[in-house]
Amino acid sequence: MSLIPTLAETAARARADLRMGLPVVIGGHLAAAVETLSAARLADLQALGPAALVLTARRAETLKARIYDPGLARVKVPGDADLGWLRALSDPAGDLMTPMKGPCFTERGGDVQPHQAALALAKSAQLLPAMLMVPAAPQPGLTSLQPGPLLALLASETAMHPVVAARLPLGAAERTRLHIFRPDDGGTEHYAIEIGDPPRDAPVLARLHSACFTGDVLGSLKCDCGPQLHGALTAMGKNGSGVLLYLNQEGRGIGLANKMRAYDLQNQGFDTVEANHRLGFEDDERDFRVGAALLRRLGFTSTRLMTNNPRKVAMLESHGITVAERVPLIAARNRFNTDYLDTKSSKSGHLL
Repeated sequence: MSLIPTLAETAARARADLRMGLPVVIGGHLAAAVETLSAARLADLQALGPAALVLTARRAETLKARIYDPGLARVKVPGDADLGWLRALSDPAGDLMTPMKGPCFTERGGDVQPHQAALALAKSAQLLPAMLMVPAAPQPGLTSLQPGPLLALLASETAMHPVVAARLPLGAAERTRLHIFRPDDGGTEHYAIEIGDPPRDAPVLARLHSACFTGDVLGSLKCDCGPQLHGALTAMGKNGSGVLLYLNQEGRGIGLANKMRAYDLQNQGFDTVEANHRLGFEDDERDFRVGAALLRRLGFTSTRLMTNNPRKVAMLESHGITVAERVPLIAARNRFNTDYLDTKSSKSGHLL
């Protein structure tokens, strides 16, 4: 029956539930995001049985917690643990002030697919990947998912659907159209800025630009995003045509709130990659398959790609888009972004 939610719709509902502090059911476990969990719901969950705090291996490594499972650790939660205890292990904001945490006794053995699915769901909701999980029977009214299909869904490429396009004259180029694309998984919309009338049978000058509120809008000096955005648009205007894909994957895919958490850690002396790891994320959580999908939707099969990131080139070519040329896009250094750019080069492989 078409009125029954699909798996993608149920997952979108589950993301919203987690962001509001409501547990969801994943494969015989109640799972709640520590970041949004209330004290009252914590007490109710603990009353159901022994709980585990599920952390990514990246976060567990910083806590010196033993990792027995692929990609994660299940920390046994003491019966008297409160929200403060859970959040101290989940959020690295106070790691340097109180480096000794725990003790972190971790579980081993058994099926961890529900725990893997819970962490993946938290990441897709742009929450800290730290989940409190309790084995329990499904509760009436809670969103319920099976871990295998959920993991497959979250790992799959999301279909993009055009919503609308309209003329939008810019300072860089007056002949410009802004295209809006909506994913079918209930996620954030992405945009394509088409300058001029680029032919579909030739390599298009293109850039995959990940959203950066702090750099693109506020003019932050900590990154090169704003200068790269405006530099790419200016180059396309001078070229007479081009496409800039504006992908809403803030903070390398971890979201603005987690990006600010990473900035706070950087102020404590960690570099970009180290900060992401302490938060429980990988170096880069973005899904550049979105860029390939949008280029195909717009009718392009070949590009002159404006990027310093070889990963973008490899991703496009592996998804049917020929990269005829990599066009460097180098922004000026300043005293605030030098360490950031050095880390991009040394740890992320950017060609700077």
